[in-house]
Formats: sequence, structure tokens, C-alpha cells
Amino acid sequence: MAHSPHILVVDDDPAIRELLADYLGSHALRVSGAASGAAMRAVLGREVIDLVLMDLRLDGEDGMQLARELRERSAIPVIILTGRDEEADRVMGLELAADDYVTKPFSNREILARIRAVLRRTQAQAPAAPEQALQRARAYRFEGWELNVQARRLADPQGREIALSNGEFNLLQALCEAPQRVLSREQLLELSRLHGAEVYDRSIDVSILRLRRKIEADPATPRLIRTERGAGYIFHARVDRLA
Repeated sequence: MAHSPHILVVDDDPAIRELLADYLGSHALRVSGAASGAAMRAVLGREVIDLVLMDLRLDGEDGMQLARELRERSAIPVIILTGRDEEADRVMGLELAADDYVTKPFSNREILARIRAVLRRTQAQAPAAPEQALQRARAYRFEGWELNVQARRLADPQGREIALSNGEFNLLQALCEAPQRVLSREQLLELSRLHGAEVYDRSIDVSILRLRRKIEADPATPRLIRTERGAGYIFHARVDRLA
């Protein structure tokens, strides 16, 4: 499930959060719930979220302000939930650049269809590779693995966290930023230093070996991090970049 789109449901009604978690979870989506702005920020701080489904009428909080805050700090797609008669909410939500809205009461099938449509649209609008370097990624996904740049966490295909040293994390991030390209030891050293890693000149090979032990099925015959003899290393994986 680690490679499935991750949806955050922000709603103060636990019954709605549970309903959506069960239904969306049965359709190959991961779901986290938050009842408040503080809970939303906590989830965003530790997880890679692909889309936020937000009720604008939260108990004791301004959902519109939370939506505005979310839009200002990230490019995560947002679908707002509004009451059937709350036209002002729909207008304000769309003015805030919400990607879609759904009125309550809603059908589960409609929610699922709208989520899938927004995810398809945002993925299709993703910048081409040369332009991506201008915008820092929130996370990278490859072969079911998920490297969360913001939280500095690596999760395996089963969603389990894999401990990395600072050097290993920054080395893997450098590889994810340049998949299918041969990187020399000097380039890897420089890229790692740009991210604040303490990587020493003679330790790139050692760091690669340690990284292989953590992400390769068989470190003796690596499939992801391959050695290009006399040239350096290549990250031989398709990498999805989450901006």
C-alpha cells in the first residue's frame, strides 16, 4: 500500500472519517483522518499526502482559513466538502484554487470518482523533468518505496520505516533526483553535500554499500543502485516525483 495515493480526510465527524477510510481503502487508496487543523498539520508533517478532502465547516475552526493555509504552503490538490445550500462556501473554495468540491450528503462513488479525476489531472499537469529541478520535491516514490523529504523518512513497500543515517538519506535523495543517469563519485559527493550530509571523499562506496543493504532484495546483485565500472553509479528505477 505504500505506493498507493494517500488521501487525508479533514472532518470533525468521526463517522464520516471512518466511512471514507473504509470505502476509499477498499479501492486501493490509503486514508488518514484529521478532526482539526492541528491534526491536519501533524499528518502533513510526517506523511506524504497526495490529496486533501476537507470539510469547510469544522467545529470551532475556520475550514476556509485552513484551506487557504494549505494552498499557500503546498501544491497538494484539495477537494472541499460543503453543505448543499452553501453556495458561498463553494464560490470561496474555488476562488482559493480548490481543485473540486462535493456537496453533502454525498455518495461514496461520487467522492471516489472526483478523487481519481483530480489525481489524474494533477499528475498530467506535473512539470517535465528539466523543470522539476526548479521546484523542491516533497517526496519520491520508486518500486513501492517512499522517500519523504520533508519528514526525512524512508518507508518500504509494506509501509515500514527504514532507518537511514543523514549521509544515507541525502545520498538516496541525490540518486532519486537523477534516475537513469550515471553519477560519478564526485557528483554524488557534491550532491550529498548540497543537502547537508557529512559524506567524506572515500566513503561514497561505503555509503552505497550500506544503502544497498537497506533497499536491495539482494545487495550482492543490486538491481536498483548499479555500478557503472570506471564511471560511478546509476539509480536504475522509475522515480515518481511529488512536488
